[in-house]
Amino acid sequence: MTDQPSTDRLSEARAALATAMALHEQGDLEGAEAGYRAVLALEYRATDVLPLLAGLLGRLSRAEDALIAWEQLLAIAPDHAVALHEKGLTLHWLGRTGEAVAALEQACALDPHNAIAIGNLAVVLADAGRNHAAIGQFRRALALQSDNLHLRHQLRRLGAASVPFWHIPMMNDAPRNDAFEAAITAAIAVAGPDARVLDIGAGSGLLSLIAARAGAQHVVACEMEPLIAEMAQQIVAQNGYADRITVHAKPSTDLAVGVELDVPAQILVSEILSSDLLTEKVLDTFEDAHRRLLAPDALVIPRAATAMGCLVASETLADYAFVGEVSGFDLSPFTDFAQQRLPIHGTMTAWQRLSDDHELVRLDLTQAKHDAVLTRLRIPVTASGRAIGIVQWMHIDLWPGVTFDNHPDRYTDGGWLQILHSFPTPVDVIAGETLDIAVGHDRITLILLPLTQ
Repeated sequence: MTDQPSTDRLSEARAALATAMALHEQGDLEGAEAGYRAVLALEYRATDVLPLLAGLLGRLSRAEDALIAWEQLLAIAPDHAVALHEKGLTLHWLGRTGEAVAALEQACALDPHNAIAIGNLAVVLADAGRNHAAIGQFRRALALQSDNLHLRHQLRRLGAASVPFWHIPMMNDAPRNDAFEAAITAAIAVAGPDARVLDIGAGSGLLSLIAARAGAQHVVACEMEPLIAEMAQQIVAQNGYADRITVHAKPSTDLAVGVELDVPAQILVSEILSSDLLTEKVLDTFEDAHRRLLAPDALVIPRAATAMGCLVASETLADYAFVGEVSGFDLSPFTDFAQQRLPIHGTMTAWQRLSDDHELVRLDLTQAKHDAVLTRLRIPVTASGRAIGIVQWMHIDLWPGVTFDNHPDRYTDGGWLQILHSFPTPVDVIAGETLDIAVGHDRITLILLPLTQ
């Protein structure tokens, strides 16, 4: 900045500013821009004019030019909270999310009671995929504006997006909960109340709470989704077990004996089995626990999990798994992109059974190591039809005499669904004959493919 403008230059600058502001108000944005730039050239009231120019450039969708104006203002006034806020929004507009977050964090630090700026920071964090941090900022903004319905909606939306839909129906699944409780109670009776319990994939903390209620004095739980872990710890405290249960917001692979666990756990409880058995890295997780976190003679709940299934025909499900002629065009090649695993509810979807139930794949979760496997299964066909795939469910062995399954004939109201494993193309089968299926797993997914194709 130079010295104070001369009287003539000052008068010229004031007149130019008045004209520019009038043009701005009239909607002549190009004329206003020229006027503001003329005022800046006269070095008059830059800290007042630059925000007007930057805002105008934003309205003209000239984000890069607007950013330059905000940066010019910050070069004069580095702690200008409004400029930092607007710079952050402009950077976000330009797709420069990391820089946008940094600018908005600076703005919020300078103006910690500005609910709008904090809310905008939350929005940018959410767009960056940092949902947990975004939720924290939305909560902070809502504490300042408790009646802001927009903030409440965003907080609820992000919370729901961070928690899979099946969590609540699974928590409400009384038969499943009763089976886990029977197994956990029996294990603690055998190992004793001082046995260290490890709960992997704690979710709401229900299994940890069951263990504590059964007498366990030392429970370490882990949940890799920070928002869910935070809620689990709150639920644990609310139910009066904070002195016995500790929840860590991290995957079990980040736990260590001597850090989160004082000694190797004598009891492992875990409910990370997905509807198709393997998707949630079940084998990797259990193997790591056996290798690093469990005592050699640890009791494991569940002890085993088996994928069960039967051949099925269904016109309804076929429309989700295959495509052929549509509007007079052959679209059948697109079937190559069809989902191989479709979640269903057994008694809520029309399908016909073409075989009896068969054991497909069994996992002994007490074993320390699991290899990928692929074998041949010969399935006797009990009804003729067009087999579109195999409907699969789970049978869980929790403890001697304690089992649970989500058989499609009787289970429709829990968190586990049945899965249709569709064939690459439908197979016509005849009652009394057999269909050979390749069954196994690659440690991550089940493999169920007809050998006739």
